[in-house]
Amino acid sequence: MSLGDEHGYGGESGGRTDDDFGGTGQTRTRLPGGADTDVYGGARRPVRNSRSLITVVGVVVLLIAAIAFANQGGDDDGTSAEGEKGAGAAPTAATGVRPVKGEAGGIPSGFARDEQGAQSAAANYAVALGSDGMFNTQRRQSIVKSLADSSTLDKLQSGFDADYSPAFLAQIGLSADGAAPVGSTFVNRTLPAGTKVKSISSEAADVDVWCMGLFGLTGAKSTKPVTSGWFTVSVKLKWNGSDWKVLATSQKTGPTPVTGDNPVSGSDEIAGAVKEFGGFTYAR
Repeated sequence: MSLGDEHGYGGESGGRTDDDFGGTGQTRTRLPGGADTDVYGGARRPVRNSRSLITVVGVVVLLIAAIAFANQGGDDDGTSAEGEKGAGAAPTAATGVRPVKGEAGGIPSGFARDEQGAQSAAANYAVALGSDGMFNTQRRQSIVKSLADSSTLDKLQSGFDADYSPAFLAQIGLSADGAAPVGSTFVNRTLPAGTKVKSISSEAADVDVWCMGLFGLTGAKSTKPVTSGWFTVSVKLKWNGSDWKVLATSQKTGPTPVTGDNPVSGSDEIAGAVKEFGGFTYAR
């Protein structure tokens, strides 16, 4: 919505026309003696009296006030009733529901017990589980503890510890504590593109999160440059009485779009972008 269009600026009806001044389109002048005539002759329509002018001004003022009121309508958080209903929106389009305010271990928490809450939880958990923090033992255990359901915490911890073994870290060029070589920056970031609820009840939810990811090492001598990829993370959630928590996760490749023709950025530019651009909290 552009400023001005809804307020009648530029080309809208209601602006002055030749008809307001007699309809001839000719230049007019006031001659001595009080007679209003066209320079080419002919009498001019009488000027509107003050009562007509006041009426027109009043109508314009009321119209502007009505438009301003309509534009300011909606809830205190800046959303409108139409936005809350999501009329005409795609199933996973933003709905305007307030994001959560809670946080546990740096990860959003306190999601609503409904479809939107389950989707927000799954998206945020996919980001956390797909972050560079998972490559450091202490940070990984903190992440998993923050989002896992108590019934499956030990199983998830042992599984992720096995996945991020010292041998695997060495294979991708990291030290045993997940640190990048001197002069390099390790990049592992997950960016949700959308969510889909496969099943949900009052106690459990199964949600797919379609993601784009960045992975690799920056640096002039890096043999594993930062690349992008597309994948889908499936997150099984359980309602623990106050929040959605993770029971299990899995991942598969795609859907993958056609690669664009953007020129590849240099290693230093990628490293700078990773340090300068922070991540997001995903909530619908």
